[in-house]
Amino acid sequence: MVTISNITKTYNKRTTLAVDDISFTVNEGELFGLIGPDGAGKTSIFRMLTTLLLPDKGTAFVNGFDIVKDYRSIRNCVGYMPGKFSLYQDLTVEENLNFFATVFDTTIKENYDLVKDIYIQIEPFKTRRAGKLSGGMKQKLALCCALIHKPTVLFLDEPTTGVDAVSRKEFWEMLKRLKQQGITILVSTPYMDEAMLCERIALIQTGKILSINTPEIITRQYPENIYAVKSNSMSKLLYNLRESELIDSCNTFGEFHHITFKNDNEFSQSTLLEFLRLNNHQSIVLKPIQPTIEDCFIRLMNK
Repeated sequence: MVTISNITKTYNKRTTLAVDDISFTVNEGELFGLIGPDGAGKTSIFRMLTTLLLPDKGTAFVNGFDIVKDYRSIRNCVGYMPGKFSLYQDLTVEENLNFFATVFDTTIKENYDLVKDIYIQIEPFKTRRAGKLSGGMKQKLALCCALIHKPTVLFLDEPTTGVDAVSRKEFWEMLKRLKQQGITILVSTPYMDEAMLCERIALIQTGKILSINTPEIITRQYPENIYAVKSNSMSKLLYNLRESELIDSCNTFGEFHHITFKNDNEFSQSTLLEFLRLNNHQSIVLKPIQPTIEDCFIRLMNK
C-alpha cells in the first residue's frame, strides 16, 4: 500500500536535511509504526506521503498512486491526522464531522459503521465546540474526521502526544479494531512502549532509518546480555558505572540503570558489585533483563 524509494527532503534552501535517502514498504492491512524522537523526520515523511510536501529526491507510491503526479487521487483515498489538533475550533463536534464528510462528497450516515465505535464516545458532546473538548475527546473527533470518507490508508502523526494514559490505551484499542476492517495504518510516535503495539516498526533518527522489522525481532537481535542495576543512590551509581572500565554502555531507564559489560562473565559481575560496595552503595540490585525497544534504539543510535 505504501512504497518509499530513496526519499530525501531538505529545508532552509537545502541546508537542513530532514529526511535522508530512506526506503521502506508498508503492506496492505498492516499497522506500521514510525518510531523516533522529535526532529527525527517522522512528520516530514507523513507530509510527503499525504502530498502536502514535495520530496527533493526519490519516489513514493500510496495505494499505487505517485505522490507527485497523482496527488489528487491520493488525497481522495487517504486519511490524515496531524500531530497538532487542526479541526475548526469554533464548529461543534457534529458540524466538524459533517463538514469533512461533505468535502469528500459523502455523509456521516453513509460511513457511520466505520466511525461508530469511536463516535458514540463523543456523541454526548456533539453540540459542544471542538475547541472546548478535552485532549482525549479532540483526539477521537480528529480520528472520526480522518475516517469519515472511508480511506484505504490512514496516517496518524503522533496521535497520542499530550493525552493521558487512559486515552492512549483507548486509542490503540480503536486502531486494532480499525485494522480488522482492512485499513492500512501508519502511525508515528516518540513513545517507545507504543512500538510493541505495531506489527512492524521503523526506528528513525535524524532522518535515517536505523532498523525495520517486527518489534520482537528487533529486540531479539540485541547482540549482548543486558542488566538492570540500582542502589540507594542512583545519581552516584550512574557516575560510578560510567567510570568503571568493566562497563560498555550505561543508560537510565526509570528506577534502574541498564548496562552491558565489555566482558560478560561472573567475574565481571562480582567485580562490579565489589566496586560499588567500595563506593558506599547499599541495597544493590543487579539482574539480567530482556532488552526493550528503547535499549535497541539507543544502541543503534550510538553505532
